[in-house]
Amino acid sequence: MTAQHRVTELKTLSCSAAWRNYYFVKVTTDDGLVGWSEFDEGFGSPGVGAIIDQLASRVVGQSVMQHERIREDLHCVTRPGSGGVVGQALGAIENALLDAKAKTLGVPCYDLLGGKIRDRLRVYWSHCVTWRAGRVPHYQPEIHDADGVRKLAREVREKGFTALKTNIWRYDKDGKILRWATGFGTPFAPELNVDREVIKGVREHLEIMRDAAGPDMDILLDLNFNAKTEGYLRILREIAELDMFWIEIDTLNPQALAYLRSQSRHPIASCETLIGVQQFLPFLREQAMDVAIVDTPWNGVWQSMKIAAAAEAHEVNVACHNFYGHLCTMMNAHFCAAVPNLRIMEVDIDRIAWDHELFTHVPVYEDGHLVLPDRPGWGTEPNEDAIREYPPIAVHGLMGRSRPQT
Repeated sequence: MTAQHRVTELKTLSCSAAWRNYYFVKVTTDDGLVGWSEFDEGFGSPGVGAIIDQLASRVVGQSVMQHERIREDLHCVTRPGSGGVVGQALGAIENALLDAKAKTLGVPCYDLLGGKIRDRLRVYWSHCVTWRAGRVPHYQPEIHDADGVRKLAREVREKGFTALKTNIWRYDKDGKILRWATGFGTPFAPELNVDREVIKGVREHLEIMRDAAGPDMDILLDLNFNAKTEGYLRILREIAELDMFWIEIDTLNPQALAYLRSQSRHPIASCETLIGVQQFLPFLREQAMDVAIVDTPWNGVWQSMKIAAAAEAHEVNVACHNFYGHLCTMMNAHFCAAVPNLRIMEVDIDRIAWDHELFTHVPVYEDGHLVLPDRPGWGTEPNEDAIREYPPIAVHGLMGRSRPQT
């Protein structure tokens, strides 16, 4: 009996990534092929793996060639709880099916998306300073003061990258660097007020990075969920005269974001935590941002192409949200290679010590660009032997931070 490219097993695996875990979906077919995807539970999404495990029985027996049908079936049975971690579970399953389908056909995943438009993807060095200063000691060399920031900014330029993104940092009177991430509970200040020290600190931080990186470096600032509209507006006014590539703002209110864009001298990027075309549409209709950021591990790459098409219809370019493992980087790379309206690609160049052990291939960067491989599927797979060497940690990600004091 000939193989029908049907799923015989769908399971999840995970391993330690120092301060968080990496999570994977493994799909095995009756013709012996394996499809992989990477998902995440540490970025405010506990329980995605449990949902995937609950849905696995509905996927087993179906053909990987019919990933859209499978996704719609799963959407039907989860519709009352759609979005959130349920949506992320569907995206993770879809991405593994895409990998399996592409390998069945012997082609890269971008061929399933209409073919690649570009061979090289311009990238920006994300979480620049944030990983080395905020996740000590997992990224080396550590950063503790303004001198460390200057060294890293020069390193970005010297390694050939042309763009970097940083977050909200400020400095005390001795030059020690301090994080401000109230949107994620560091410090715990749920009112999300932004005081004078934070506003001036953001400007000082950006000026230090500009001075060290040089005039030709594109600098991006991610403000995350760290303010209300008033606070974002005050920051935008403080840095209005600086040379910025974009300001990234997270808000769930499209009218508020549209107002901020109307007041900003810099392009606005947003929407990385949204799932599905329907959640993006109010922001697109309001012309709330210059760049729509799509999390393809959350949405599924096939669904992400639909979001990008909706953005294109509104004259908006897209970028990917990418701060996970190397498999996620390659999943995002295939999306970025195939989508017409790409602005730039996010990557984390700073890595934990054993990242390279966990995957069969790591991304290749040349002159600030990711070089797209032509291997079948996503072009890399988790190394199961290495995964077993680094068992997942119990306390991880955003949930692993210390509890706020009362």
